[in-house]
Amino acid sequence: MNTTVYTGRATNWTSVVISGLLLVPLIGLASSSGSIDRSVVLLAVLALVGLLAEVATASDVRASSGSHGVSMHWGVLGWPRATYALGDIREASVVEVPWWAVSYGFWWTPWRTVCTVRTGPALRLRLTNGRTVTITVPDPHAALAALRAATPPATP
Repeated sequence: MNTTVYTGRATNWTSVVISGLLLVPLIGLASSSGSIDRSVVLLAVLALVGLLAEVATASDVRASSGSHGVSMHWGVLGWPRATYALGDIREASVVEVPWWAVSYGFWWTPWRTVCTVRTGPALRLRLTNGRTVTITVPDPHAALAALRAATPPATP
């Protein structure tokens, strides 16, 4: 049995930094007025909560592939998570995700699952039930190689 396994973690630091920079005008607004307005404090708190939510959920994906198939864990808490067994994967490939097709998050529909945090190459699975799964991983070619090494040869 082949034990080749790929693991990787992709984080969109640009998204995290931009979210953090959105706090700067609110902090400036709060400090520029002589007295602190309740609405400004409320907006700053909401923006901070949004930044923490961004860091915790929308900017990080961990994936592994090998003889178990492909496992994906989303965000700091590792949820949502999905596992696609080797027998459920009809085809695996590396695709180029253009900037206009990046979901910057976890999206699920009855026909596809998209878990992308950046543009560029990503791992795409076509499952036996017809679903398509696209996952951002740091090295999709290595993830694909681990899947191919784990796939038993087809019998004639």
